Amino acid sequence: MFAIVEIAGLQYKVEQNQKLFVNRLKGDKGAKVSFDKVLLTVNGAITVGAPAVSGITVEVEILDHVLADKVIIFKKKRRKGYAKKNGHRQSLTQILVTGITGFGAEKKKLKKLLLRKLLKLK
Repeated sequence: MFAIVEIAGLQYKVEQNQKLFVNRLKGDKGAKVSFDKVLLTVNGAITVGAPAVSGITVEVEILDHVLADKVIIFKKKRRKGYAKKNGHRQSLTQILVTGITGFGAEKKKLKKLLLRKLLKLK
């Protein structure tokens, strides 16, 4: 079972008990955060959202706030005496996916829709 979820403007494929680094999130270490913008879920059957799957949430726990490796930017123009060195470190948050919830609600919703259609046909 996995889901594709949008976190801080980027899309990630997440599974239960998975650790990953995302752009810096608000919250302290140990804080619980949930994301409801789930674009796709696979739990035996594939469910694609338009634009998001309703009723499904991804629960995560913030493990740590870290800095990524330094990226060096070096610019130079030949024969002009121009050289510029700059660096950058991206702020990241390490998260642990604690659960993907809401699959039961989706099945109940589908059953209600099917019952309504059956009753309309009779």
